Amino acid sequence: MANHRFSVVSGSEEEEACCSKKAKICLGVFLGLLVLVTVAVVVGILMGRRSPKWNGKGSTVDFQEIILRRCYTYIRVVQPELGDRDCQKIKKAFTDAFISKDPCSAREEDYDLLMKLGHQTVPCDKTVFWSKTKELAHQYTKTQKELFTLENTLLGYIADDLSWCGKVGSSEINLESCPDRRNCNSNFVSVFWNLLSKRMSSPIKPSDDTSTHHHSFATYEKLQVKIIQLSPFDTQKCTSCRKCLWDGAGVSQWIHQ
Repeated sequence: MANHRFSVVSGSEEEEACCSKKAKICLGVFLGLLVLVTVAVVVGILMGRRSPKWNGKGSTVDFQEIILRRCYTYIRVVQPELGDRDCQKIKKAFTDAFISKDPCSAREEDYDLLMKLGHQTVPCDKTVFWSKTKELAHQYTKTQKELFTLENTLLGYIADDLSWCGKVGSSEINLESCPDRRNCNSNFVSVFWNLLSKRMSSPIKPSDDTSTHHHSFATYEKLQVKIIQLSPFDTQKCTSCRKCLWDGAGVSQWIHQ
């Protein structure tokens, strides 16, 4: 009888051990699945928040520091007469124009405050417009220091050769990639330069405008330049326009119109 009772207890313990082992296995499988589902959900959320890959390069590293440094250089060295400009406010207005916004949703109004803070009157008869002849135009303004290209103005100077865009709903600058015209025309860099071009050309008085163009331009590209830069001109005020045609080999020809 004692042996029989011992045998029954032993069997019960084995069954309990077996059930306990199965329960642990089931619990382990459940926890494993729970972890996998959680990871998948988190990855999905993060992937959904990632900025799309654009065709253009990302924002210039240290963008804010660069525009602040350039601003101080311009108002202290290049054009000291603009020494009353507030570079800190200009930096903030520039960044606020695009930060946390859809990189393909830029509007001219986004730059209203920046344009106001960086307003600059270009002297009559001193404007030089260029398209695909940046090096030539700047060589010309270096020898004719009284002339202005976009890059010789305060806002053009601080933004020259920089790239910038933000991320939707984020306070960070997008360093990965930014849209260019292959993605959308309403990217923040293109809208900025188009707006600056129009503002620079609009106040032209009765005088003479100078522009440089490469002779190999396609018809559409010529038309685009005229739309952006020449459309605000008042023909009653701008009485003449000089164009420099450059053949790419260093040979140029001035044409009076």
